[in-house]
Amino acid sequence: MKKLVDKHPLAIRWFHWANFPVLSLMIWSGLWIYWANDVYRIGWGSTTLFKFFPQSFYQAFHLDHKLAQGMAWHFVLMWVFFINGLLYVGYTLLSGEWRYLLPNRHSFREAWEVTLHDLGLRKMAPLVQKYNGAQRIAYTAVVLMGLGSLLTGLAIYRPTQFAWLTNLLGGYGAARVEHFVLTIGYVLFFVVHVAQVVRAGWNNFRSMVAGFEIEDVPAGAAGPVLAQREPDAKA
Repeated sequence: MKKLVDKHPLAIRWFHWANFPVLSLMIWSGLWIYWANDVYRIGWGSTTLFKFFPQSFYQAFHLDHKLAQGMAWHFVLMWVFFINGLLYVGYTLLSGEWRYLLPNRHSFREAWEVTLHDLGLRKMAPLVQKYNGAQRIAYTAVVLMGLGSLLTGLAIYRPTQFAWLTNLLGGYGAARVEHFVLTIGYVLFFVVHVAQVVRAGWNNFRSMVAGFEIEDVPAGAAGPVLAQREPDAKA
């Protein structure tokens, strides 16, 4: 027997899908800005293992010579990103959704079990919850990363007006490195997030579009339609 289980409220879905194109365009416009002073690399001394990014990368994606355009788009989208994030945090606090999202005392153990299972090193599948421990940690970390991006962005955008913030973050150079590292973190999160969505399947993806999942339950044991899981409920 099938049962509909309410998973994601409409507001959460709007915040999620609004954030996706905004963050993608911010990274894209950030590359237009970074091209003008692309000093970061992985290596030591005069040895470079990897440079962010080779000239061929800029030319292939037409990212070069667009500094002014990149700054204009980046600073406009910054406010959209900030407002969307602020509304998301406010909604989770007022609605109680934060109880599903914040890590609890089981989250790190569950995250380790999820990692082992995803790597094929643990046969037993993680318990079904609205958000498992790995998701709680990741989604909370992304919110903190958003705050970090805003602060480091202001520090390098207005280093004179926000001199106290720039100094607090270690100076202009350090704030720029921190902003860049956070951006790399978003890209890695995006890659892992999409891979996990594909692995979880259509039922999970549909819940972020339509708001509900379909679960199999034993005959005669069906609960109320569109029942909401409790924060720590396990199936």
